[in-house]
Amino acid sequence: MLRALTLAAALTVASVGAAFAAGDAEHPHDHPFSFDSPVGAYDMGAVQRGFQVYQQVCASCHAMDHLAYRHLGERNGPFALYMVRNHETGELEPHVGAPAHGGTFVDVTENQYVRAIAAGVTINAVDPNTGQLTDRPGRISDHFRRPFPNEIAARAANGGAYPVDLSVITSARHGGADYIYALLTGYTGASQGTLYENPYFAGRYIAMPPPLAEGAVAYADGTPTTVEQYAADVTHFLQWAADPHMEQRKRTGIVVLTFLIVLAGLMYLAYKQVWRNESH
Repeated sequence: MLRALTLAAALTVASVGAAFAAGDAEHPHDHPFSFDSPVGAYDMGAVQRGFQVYQQVCASCHAMDHLAYRHLGERNGPFALYMVRNHETGELEPHVGAPAHGGTFVDVTENQYVRAIAAGVTINAVDPNTGQLTDRPGRISDHFRRPFPNEIAARAANGGAYPVDLSVITSARHGGADYIYALLTGYTGASQGTLYENPYFAGRYIAMPPPLAEGAVAYADGTPTTVEQYAADVTHFLQWAADPHMEQRKRTGIVVLTFLIVLAGLMYLAYKQVWRNESH
């Protein structure tokens, strides 16, 4: 009896293991993002383009509830505004993104670029005079507009699938930014009904259709409009959204490590000085 139970348990474990193995996703390859190394930083041009891809493609289904429009214009944000003096004319000129040298940060409440981004979005809110729901232009204090009022509406519009919130998606998924990039570029073109084959998704089939298409978003800076470029840029933006203070944290870490190394050296020299005439 015991032998039979042991055999049954072994067969069950083996079958479950085989089922999990059949549903395993491929491991994403490392993509050379600028922020990967211990001293890496965000490419703010890529973050700006990635926001454009999110706004024109991803925002139709995916929310970013943890992000407000004002965050785009805060220090270390992709649309932070600085006033920089032109050395030729002597005039102060607006500069989007942290300048290489100098510059005076413009408070986000005075940032016309972020105001324009927010005002271009329609927000459904309660009218303070009537108490009724009404549409109004967005403000910098608003969180990113949600594409659906609730989960039921989101599932109804997406064949039962619920589009995940993208606020911290690179931190929430194993593989981080590499996984997001691989997923966006990994569609094989095959499908089964309303599911699309993607070897980087668990189970290999995903309800989200391929979101990116060549030439779908026009870049004003002349950057190539390929699926790979879109994927890299929007992943860059999503990584910034999940960890906007990464650069400051890395700088602080380097200072702390330098301090600890110097302190360790001083402690060692002090130890040698104090115990130099003592036998051990």
